[in-house]
Amino acid sequence: MVKSDFNWVGPDAEKQDLIARPSIGYWQDAMRRLRQNKAAVVSIGVLLFIMAMAIIVPLVSPYTISEQHLTHMNQGFFSICEGDDGTEHLHIFGTDTLGRDLFVRTFHGARTSLVIAYSAVFINLVIGVFYGCICGYIGGTTDLIGMRLVEVLNGIPYLIIVILMMMVLPQGIWTMVIAYGIIGWIGMARMTRGQILALKQNEFIIAARALGASSRRIIMRHLIPNTLSVVIVNITLSIPGAIFTEAFLSYIGMGVPIPEASWGTLAQEGVNYLQTYPEQLFIPAFFISITMLAFNILGDGLRDAFDPRLRR
Repeated sequence: MVKSDFNWVGPDAEKQDLIARPSIGYWQDAMRRLRQNKAAVVSIGVLLFIMAMAIIVPLVSPYTISEQHLTHMNQGFFSICEGDDGTEHLHIFGTDTLGRDLFVRTFHGARTSLVIAYSAVFINLVIGVFYGCICGYIGGTTDLIGMRLVEVLNGIPYLIIVILMMMVLPQGIWTMVIAYGIIGWIGMARMTRGQILALKQNEFIIAARALGASSRRIIMRHLIPNTLSVVIVNITLSIPGAIFTEAFLSYIGMGVPIPEASWGTLAQEGVNYLQTYPEQLFIPAFFISITMLAFNILGDGLRDAFDPRLRR
């Protein structure tokens, strides 16, 4: 026997230094896990479709949200009606009791509801994050007074705030946004404060403070970026609440004024004809439900993707 008759079965010195798994960052790993979540990916597709239709349909539709055709009242799905000029027009979702096209009103209502929800949540994001950062980072008397103010505001019912705002400001979209923004940031502020209290004792914050970094720089460059994952999840889960709030207020007549269309006003108009023309209620109710469900599923997917304990 000679040495060439045998094969080495021990560890390979050359392969020991190779990296078995490519190095990826926190955000890359989170996006990879999110793409693996099929329910979250489908939810993103549904939301993008609704937002695209909300932008495109009112622009390209031959109808407006207030255009009435009393000869085409209460038409069903995919109805073809002859216009005043003799041409035939397709009504995909049919028409309401005033002959208005429900397809364009539905997606114009989507635009209104989403604008209110996004604007209100953006205000909550800006106020809540900075308020929570200041209270959590400074601490002491500032934190004590700030949190007591939050508790006082949290004890005021949102509906009372809206009623008071409606008495001072004209009824409309931005009044709802302002009313929601007055107290809607409280949850974001509490969550951000908790994250800051946990982060400000870490070594990298102590090192930045020892190197002479200002409080503003520490908050903007170190603390806020490290809370983004939790903030993004909270935003995603807050949007359904804002959509439902707008729909509820518009349904009881305290939201978007006539002739503006939103999902809440469409539901309010459709409920009067539930027994005879149920589709006029089911259409806005379906879009409210599917949008809120998609945002909640996406929020759950983001929470799982950003959770470091679920990394593999």
